[in-house]
Amino acid sequence: MRRLPASVIDVYGAGTLVALALGGLLIALLGALLPAGWAARTRTATALRTE
Repeated sequence: MRRLPASVIDVYGAGTLVALALGGLLIALLGALLPAGWAARTRTATALRTE
């Protein structure tokens, strides 16, 4: 089996990967807060009528 050169595999260091993962989680959390807030303020009967 052929092995890939290290320059192909070692693109990011461990610190950069952790920072990217945390940044992705933060973006996902912030993107979910606005719709969650709208849903929390919506009355149940109104939400059920629109479905």
